[in-house]
Amino acid sequence: MDPFIKKISNIVTIKDAISVLKSQYKLTPKLKEIINFVILAHKGQYRKSGEPYCIHPILVANVTAHFSKDEDIIAAALLHDVVEDTNFDLNYIKVTWGDDIAHMVDGLTKIDEIREHELIPSNSNAKLISSALSFRKMLIASIDDIRVLVVKLCDRLHNMLTLEALPSNKQLRIAEETMLVYVPIAHRLGISKLKNTLEDIAFSYLYPNEYQKINNFIKQHQHSIQLTFNQFISSTKSILEKNGYDLNKIKIYSRIKHYYSIYLKMQRKGVGMDEVLDLFAIRILVDEDIECYKILGFLHLEYTPLISRFKDYISTPKENGYQTIHTTVFFNSKIYEVQIRTFEMNKIAEFGIAAHWKYKNGSKNKTNLKWLKNLEYSHDNIEEFYKDTKQDLFSEEVIVYSPKGEIFVLPLGSTAYDFAYAVHTDVGKNAIECYINKVKKPLLTELKSSDIVLINTSKYTIYRCSWVDMVKTTRAQKHIKALCMHRLKEIDELSGINIINTSFSKYKDEISEFEDIESPHKIPHIIDYFKHTKHTIEKSIILKQNFVTRFRIYTSKIKEYKFDNIIIYSNFSINNVSFDHCCHPKFGDDIVAFKENNKAIIHHKMCDNAYHKIKNKNKMLFCQWIKDTLYKYKMLVSFPNTKGELAKLFAHMNQYEGYILSVEYGREEHSYRQYCSIEFELKNSNIEEVKKTIEKKVKIIDFVSKQDAYNK
Repeated sequence: MDPFIKKISNIVTIKDAISVLKSQYKLTPKLKEIINFVILAHKGQYRKSGEPYCIHPILVANVTAHFSKDEDIIAAALLHDVVEDTNFDLNYIKVTWGDDIAHMVDGLTKIDEIREHELIPSNSNAKLISSALSFRKMLIASIDDIRVLVVKLCDRLHNMLTLEALPSNKQLRIAEETMLVYVPIAHRLGISKLKNTLEDIAFSYLYPNEYQKINNFIKQHQHSIQLTFNQFISSTKSILEKNGYDLNKIKIYSRIKHYYSIYLKMQRKGVGMDEVLDLFAIRILVDEDIECYKILGFLHLEYTPLISRFKDYISTPKENGYQTIHTTVFFNSKIYEVQIRTFEMNKIAEFGIAAHWKYKNGSKNKTNLKWLKNLEYSHDNIEEFYKDTKQDLFSEEVIVYSPKGEIFVLPLGSTAYDFAYAVHTDVGKNAIECYINKVKKPLLTELKSSDIVLINTSKYTIYRCSWVDMVKTTRAQKHIKALCMHRLKEIDELSGINIINTSFSKYKDEISEFEDIESPHKIPHIIDYFKHTKHTIEKSIILKQNFVTRFRIYTSKIKEYKFDNIIIYSNFSINNVSFDHCCHPKFGDDIVAFKENNKAIIHHKMCDNAYHKIKNKNKMLFCQWIKDTLYKYKMLVSFPNTKGELAKLFAHMNQYEGYILSVEYGREEHSYRQYCSIEFELKNSNIEEVKKTIEKKVKIIDFVSKQDAYNK
């Protein structure tokens, strides 16, 4: 833990809290006045740990002052709990200390209000995940001043430092909320010191066994680690001195990767502690950008580098402003990561946006929050959230270029189609082919760092709904889903009209031009609604027409035709069903049927040829897979750490004739929670009924139907 943060965690008196704040920031008369007011306002209030409550806002101000030297931000940190926890209102703060401080305090109070509204109470058995994600979404959507988030992160850090005073159920919930809500925000704001500390503390509560294993390894090897560090630093200093550098003007720090980062690396790579390549690292700080590149050259001439692990974030900064050269080298049969950056880059890397906040003339800073608001988008389920978190926040990256030299940083494993969406939504939607390093390649080709990618587009949108699981970036996935949902809605609307028109074609072509059809998108999905709509139109026609017409209408009843796995409903005689060769719909896919004489021709609903037929108003029939179709489900469940739990669940599911398709089980046993992802089939199409049946035997974290291949 950072020495300053460790110092903060040990303070238990008002006097010591104020003393440390004085060492962080020269207290102005205004801040002294606010400190005295805070002590008075919170008089008689105590924390769960027993200390006077006012120590908390003073220590939050300490942490805030460590990251930002803006007087108003420190003032807001001191006052952040006043409106909610005392008899003083926002207007009092506004009149006494001005609009700017009141604006921030108001934002901080609103965050607490959103949290109380959105977050399930800690004594509830309901899942925290969905409520925490909703809280994060609403929190980011409501923020118009990044300083509010900076103070809130500092507030959360101090709360995490004192978490041991709370009961265990609250510890777990607050730790999980920290991981889901505050860590991603700290990462986006670039405040790595805050992010790393929050992660490690939350990690220690969520996975205490794993945390302890890493802690024991570090302590057990502390002496040998320090010796190897000293040797490597000494060797590096010699190289720099030999090449004319004044060591008094350069700073070299050593660090061991923070615990949660080690854990993630072990999980992602499937390796043990001793196999984590960048466990040891040194950081070299210099004055000028160009010196970073010179030192890199000298080190690569002396040490053998791992070129595949070289990253230049100085010429291609990360989205949150992070700039550093990363290289990995061999020394004495060990591998070391070397980070080279300027002193200014180090400040930004440690303190993020808080390090260079500009607030002038009392006007609100117009920082572009679009990049932060990427975190606002909701996720369909916990699995998708963890996937996004792993990809967007913790994954390794590739750096690729457009033909004009524009730089794009994408997650490792991204495809040319991901790149197309990164360039612009319209480029992704209309992408027709790509060239990688001037060679034509498929759009799903995986990109490598330094690739130059050219995307050619068509004049029309191309729907590639089956690619949603083949792309890597959240941006591409979300746009593909949105595009396909729009197309599906259009297809359902047009298909419903075509089915009705076909059913009345004995009487009149395109009856929809003469009669109103309510909610046509329901017609291809619900047979009773199709019959109801047909009956409603019949009644309307009969009121207007003669006996002969009535007779023809009444004798045109909808009949059911079964062909193997397909059922057709039509008032025409259908004696055969065939599948067209163009799209090959597989069992359970969404399908549409076209009438050709007495035959039903089946297409996949998202088939381009089918779409053109639908648009051209070809005759269509109501079709479905037969009712005893197996329905696919996927669930994420949590087991207690006892043997045989999975076998018990499978035995229970076997009573309902369930078929297990796949099981993904955690390789490590966690004392807090153990997840297992199971994909299976049942004959029951009622998702709630299936879920309730399984909940009798196991705790379900997430449960989804996979019946619609384009609506996952």
